[in-house]
Amino acid sequence: MAVLQRSRLRSASNGFTLLEILVVVAIVAVLAVVLTLAVGGNAERQLDDSAAQFRARLAHACDEAELAGREIGVALGGEGYAFARLDGDRWQGFGRNDELRDRAWPTGLRVTLERDGRVLALGGVAARVPQVVCFSSGELTPFTLTLRLGEPALQRRLLGSADGVVSVAP
Repeated sequence: MAVLQRSRLRSASNGFTLLEILVVVAIVAVLAVVLTLAVGGNAERQLDDSAAQFRARLAHACDEAELAGREIGVALGGEGYAFARLDGDRWQGFGRNDELRDRAWPTGLRVTLERDGRVLALGGVAARVPQVVCFSSGELTPFTLTLRLGEPALQRRLLGSADGVVSVAP
Protein backbone atom coordinates (compact mmCIF):
# COMPACT_ATOMS: atom_id res chain seq x y z
CA MET A 1 0.00 0.00 0.00
CA ALA A 2 2.83 2.42 0.83
CA VAL A 3 4.38 1.64 -2.54
CA LEU A 4 1.11 2.53 -4.28
CA GLN A 5 0.87 5.91 -2.50
CA ARG A 6 4.47 6.77 -3.42
CA SER A 7 3.73 5.95 -7.03
CA ARG A 8 0.70 8.28 -7.05
CA LEU A 9 2.66 11.11 -5.42
CA ARG A 10 5.43 10.74 -7.93
CA SER A 11 3.09 10.85 -10.92
CA ALA A 12 1.21 13.85 -9.50
CA SER A 13 4.45 15.86 -9.14
CA ASN A 14 5.62 15.22 -12.73
CA GLY A 15 5.02 18.14 -15.18
CA PHE A 16 3.46 21.58 -14.77
CA THR A 17 -0.06 22.57 -13.93
CA LEU A 18 -2.15 24.60 -16.36
CA LEU A 19 -1.97 27.58 -14.00
CA GLU A 20 1.83 27.51 -13.96
CA ILE A 21 1.96 27.39 -17.76
CA LEU A 22 -0.47 30.34 -18.05
CA VAL A 23 1.63 32.42 -15.63
CA VAL A 24 4.79 31.77 -17.69
CA VAL A 25 2.99 32.66 -20.96
CA ALA A 26 1.69 35.91 -19.41
CA ILE A 27 5.17 36.90 -18.23
CA VAL A 28 6.67 36.20 -21.67
CA ALA A 29 3.91 38.25 -23.34
CA VAL A 30 4.52 41.23 -21.04
CA LEU A 31 8.28 41.08 -21.70
CA ALA A 32 7.68 40.92 -25.47
CA VAL A 33 5.47 44.03 -25.34
CA VAL A 34 8.03 45.95 -23.26
CA LEU A 35 10.85 44.97 -25.61
CA THR A 36 8.84 45.93 -28.70
CA LEU A 37 8.04 49.36 -27.27
CA ALA A 38 11.64 49.94 -26.23
CA VAL A 39 13.09 49.00 -29.62
CA GLY A 40 10.38 50.77 -31.66
CA GLY A 41 10.80 54.02 -29.74
CA ASN A 42 14.57 53.85 -29.96
CA ALA A 43 14.73 54.63 -33.70
CA GLU A 44 12.35 57.56 -33.29
CA ARG A 45 14.27 58.88 -30.29
CA GLN A 46 17.57 58.54 -32.18
CA LEU A 47 16.10 60.41 -35.16
CA ASP A 48 14.76 63.20 -32.93
CA ASP A 49 18.11 63.47 -31.18
CA SER A 50 20.01 63.67 -34.48
CA ALA A 51 17.72 66.41 -35.80
CA ALA A 52 17.90 68.40 -32.55
CA GLN A 53 21.69 68.11 -32.33
CA PHE A 54 22.22 69.23 -35.93
CA ARG A 55 19.81 72.12 -35.45
CA ALA A 56 21.56 73.23 -32.25
CA ARG A 57 25.02 73.02 -33.82
CA LEU A 58 23.89 74.96 -36.88
CA ALA A 59 22.35 77.64 -34.64
CA HIS A 60 25.64 77.81 -32.72
CA ALA A 61 27.57 78.15 -36.00
CA CYS A 62 25.29 80.97 -37.15
CA ASP A 63 25.73 82.78 -33.82
CA GLU A 64 29.51 82.40 -34.14
CA ALA A 65 29.40 83.73 -37.72
CA GLU A 66 27.61 86.89 -36.57
CA LEU A 67 29.88 87.42 -33.56
CA ALA A 68 33.13 86.79 -35.45
CA GLY A 69 32.03 88.68 -38.57
CA ARG A 70 32.93 85.84 -40.93
CA GLU A 71 30.97 83.15 -42.72
CA ILE A 72 30.69 79.62 -41.36
CA GLY A 73 29.42 76.83 -43.58
CA VAL A 74 28.53 73.19 -43.19
CA ALA A 75 29.44 70.47 -45.67
CA LEU A 76 26.92 67.62 -45.53
CA GLY A 77 27.68 64.08 -46.59
CA GLY A 78 26.08 60.69 -46.32
CA GLU A 79 28.41 59.74 -43.48
CA GLY A 80 28.32 62.99 -41.49
CA TYR A 81 28.83 66.73 -41.58
CA ALA A 82 31.68 69.20 -41.07
CA PHE A 83 31.65 72.89 -40.26
CA ALA A 84 34.26 75.25 -41.70
CA ARG A 85 34.92 78.99 -41.51
CA LEU A 86 35.81 81.13 -44.47
CA ASP A 87 39.39 82.31 -44.14
CA GLY A 88 40.17 84.61 -47.06
CA ASP A 89 39.13 82.52 -50.03
CA ARG A 90 39.51 79.07 -48.37
CA TRP A 91 37.32 77.07 -46.00
CA GLN A 92 39.16 76.00 -42.86
CA GLY A 93 37.88 73.25 -40.57
CA PHE A 94 37.57 73.50 -36.81
CA GLY A 95 39.77 71.62 -34.33
CA ARG A 96 38.92 68.26 -32.82
CA ASN A 97 38.01 69.77 -29.47
CA ASP A 98 35.79 72.51 -30.87
CA GLU A 99 32.00 72.32 -30.60
CA LEU A 100 31.87 72.64 -34.40
CA ARG A 101 34.19 69.68 -35.05
CA ASP A 102 33.33 67.02 -37.65
CA ARG A 103 30.41 64.79 -36.70
CA ALA A 104 29.17 61.43 -37.98
CA TRP A 105 25.52 60.58 -38.53
CA PRO A 106 24.18 57.62 -36.56
CA THR A 107 24.41 54.24 -38.28
CA GLY A 108 21.60 53.71 -40.76
CA LEU A 109 20.62 57.39 -41.05
CA ARG A 110 19.93 58.51 -44.62
CA VAL A 111 20.22 62.19 -45.53
CA THR A 112 18.77 64.26 -48.37
CA LEU A 113 19.55 67.97 -48.88
CA GLU A 114 17.44 70.27 -51.04
CA ARG A 115 18.05 73.89 -52.03
CA ASP A 116 15.79 75.89 -54.29
CA GLY A 117 13.63 72.79 -54.83
CA ARG A 118 16.56 70.72 -56.14
CA VAL A 119 18.11 67.71 -54.45
CA LEU A 120 21.86 68.18 -54.06
CA ALA A 121 24.39 65.38 -54.36
CA LEU A 122 26.08 64.79 -51.03
CA GLY A 123 29.78 64.23 -51.37
CA GLY A 124 32.36 63.59 -48.73
CA VAL A 125 32.80 66.18 -46.02
CA ALA A 126 36.60 66.10 -46.28
CA ALA A 127 36.55 68.65 -49.13
CA ARG A 128 34.91 71.15 -46.73
CA VAL A 129 32.92 72.84 -49.48
CA PRO A 130 29.74 73.84 -47.67
CA GLN A 131 26.29 73.50 -49.16
CA VAL A 132 24.76 75.61 -46.37
CA VAL A 133 26.33 78.87 -45.15
CA CYS A 134 25.68 81.03 -42.08
CA PHE A 135 26.52 84.57 -43.16
CA SER A 136 27.99 87.19 -40.85
CA SER A 137 24.89 89.30 -41.56
CA GLY A 138 22.70 86.75 -39.75
CA GLU A 139 21.32 85.25 -42.93
CA LEU A 140 21.39 81.56 -43.82
CA THR A 141 21.30 79.62 -47.08
CA PRO A 142 17.70 78.38 -47.33
CA PHE A 143 17.57 74.56 -47.29
CA THR A 144 15.52 71.48 -46.50
CA LEU A 145 17.40 68.62 -44.85
CA THR A 146 15.52 65.32 -44.59
CA LEU A 147 16.75 62.69 -42.14
CA ARG A 148 15.40 59.13 -42.51
CA LEU A 149 15.98 56.18 -40.20
CA GLY A 150 14.64 52.65 -39.97
CA GLU A 151 12.26 50.50 -41.97
CA PRO A 152 9.62 51.65 -42.52
CA ALA A 153 11.49 54.93 -42.65
CA LEU A 154 10.77 57.49 -39.97
CA GLN A 155 11.75 60.97 -41.05
CA ARG A 156 12.39 64.48 -39.76
CA ARG A 157 12.81 67.55 -41.93
CA LEU A 158 14.90 70.54 -40.95
CA LEU A 159 13.84 73.70 -42.73
CA GLY A 160 16.31 76.57 -42.88
CA SER A 161 15.05 79.98 -43.95
CA ALA A 162 16.99 82.97 -45.27
CA ASP A 163 16.44 84.90 -42.02
CA GLY A 164 18.48 82.30 -40.10
CA VAL A 165 15.61 80.36 -38.50
CA VAL A 166 15.85 76.55 -38.55
CA SER A 167 12.77 74.52 -37.65
CA VAL A 168 12.15 70.78 -37.35
CA ALA A 169 9.08 69.21 -38.97
CA PRO A 170 7.96 65.55 -38.88
